Amino acid sequence: MIETLLQAILQQVDQPKKDLEKNLRALLNESIEKLDLVSKQELDRQRTALNTANQRLTELQQQMRILEEIVQNKK
Repeated sequence: MIETLLQAILQQVDQPKKDLEKNLRALLNESIEKLDLVSKQELDRQRTALNTANQRLTELQQQMRILEEIVQNKK
């Protein structure tokens, strides 16, 4: 009898625990989504694209300086 009562109490305690865990997981997932996080792979991809763009920009700036020098020398 005591064992049955104990099992009933444990079952009653276990359900709110499961509900609380479920609600906390949902709340945490929602909070994480609001943080607008990206994966490490996406961050690495973006970093690579930025480095490539910066290298191209440097090359174009150098070409612009050369062209400006040519124009200045022709005057």
